[in-house]
Amino acid sequence: MDYLVSWKNNPRRKPLVFRGARQVGKSYLARKFAELHMGGIAEINLEKTPEAGDLFADKSPMKILPRLEMLTGTKIIPGKTLLFLDEIQATPDVFASLRYFHEVIPSLHIIAAGSLLEFVLCEHDFSMPVGRIEYLHLGPVTYEEFLAGSGRVHLAEFLGQHEVVNELPLPVHEQFMGAFREYLAIGGMPEAIQAFVDSSSFLETDKVKQSILSTYQDDFSKYGKRVNVQRLRHVFQKLPMLVGGKFMHSRVDNDAQARDIGEALRMLCLAKVACKVHHSSCNGVPLSAEADEKKFKVLFLDVGLLSRACGLSLLEFEKAQDIMLVNSGAVCEQFIGQHLLYSKQFFDDPELHYWSREKRQSSAEVDYVLSQGNQIIPVEVKAGKTGRLKSLHAFLKEKKRKFGIRFNSDLPSLLDTAAVLPTEESIDYRLLSLPLYMVGQLRRLIRSSI
Repeated sequence: MDYLVSWKNNPRRKPLVFRGARQVGKSYLARKFAELHMGGIAEINLEKTPEAGDLFADKSPMKILPRLEMLTGTKIIPGKTLLFLDEIQATPDVFASLRYFHEVIPSLHIIAAGSLLEFVLCEHDFSMPVGRIEYLHLGPVTYEEFLAGSGRVHLAEFLGQHEVVNELPLPVHEQFMGAFREYLAIGGMPEAIQAFVDSSSFLETDKVKQSILSTYQDDFSKYGKRVNVQRLRHVFQKLPMLVGGKFMHSRVDNDAQARDIGEALRMLCLAKVACKVHHSSCNGVPLSAEADEKKFKVLFLDVGLLSRACGLSLLEFEKAQDIMLVNSGAVCEQFIGQHLLYSKQFFDDPELHYWSREKRQSSAEVDYVLSQGNQIIPVEVKAGKTGRLKSLHAFLKEKKRKFGIRFNSDLPSLLDTAAVLPTEESIDYRLLSLPLYMVGQLRRLIRSSI
């Protein structure tokens, strides 16, 4: 919301397009922003009223506005009224028209949103409004937002201010870990969290999550005619079990062609219900410059949906001696991954990388790799309060880096330490060790730790 307020007040503002999966809260966010910070809203859902797209046919904003006022019954006053175009992917030509509004009526606040917008952007056959629009990428609710939304604002505020050099009392740590277990079971889909807040029932939350999973599958018919709906459904159902490992087509279906599975996965990534985490050689920034398109892991949209798809409940998370061992660590790797994916600015394209070295008797894999400025930082998600860091050490040596991050279930710490490698070489480095629930503070803590 703070970001939207700064957008509203920016004289260089352009029409803003929300991008994200279905049901992450795009429409709600636009309406709430208008309620709190604008003088009114004129909303058009282009999926429900596709004929509204005809109003944009002549590309003249001064002629289009009166028609939109008649359609919505709302006076549209530039500088005061928010024009909200929802499900804009249903009428792609309207998307192209945004450039004319920016050029002719720059004072008009316009927000557009679309759940399957990536399909339009990927395969558009119209003139893109290059340089005339800006984007906001929206993912699931974060752990801190979950705390605030479930009545624990004081905990969210504490996390936002805590520094690693300050001691974290064990009872406070246990309180955060308890809420973290809840988040793994509930997840970051707004409706699922609202169901928990309203009912305090994990059963009600599971009903909502199952409904969301079913809705995604109902959408498959909208993905185009090139991919078999049954194959899309099969890949979608397999994805939660594939998080954490290198993606191999044979793990999805031995009998299907790799090309068909790959196309189905591409479609799911366009719909933002899945994301590829590409391998990068990590020799410099940007990490994407050395990304291997054929070598990747996958993330699901949300850890709560993953838990539901895998049949995991709060009970499994509460009774586990080490939460990292639940579902072979994939749940915690998903939690960390979905937070890191959206950890940069809202206008940055979400992307994430990992690193591996595949050599006989000296293989290594680092779960995630981040860049911050010119720094390249390995991130390990480890079981237990200690956990060996063999792969992280291999990365630091090979890439000549001096800073690494570990997530586990222990208290936070910052250590200048040394590691002895199998070759009996020693490397000195700084290790920022954080409890899993602090991933949302990672970028801030990196700046104060390097």
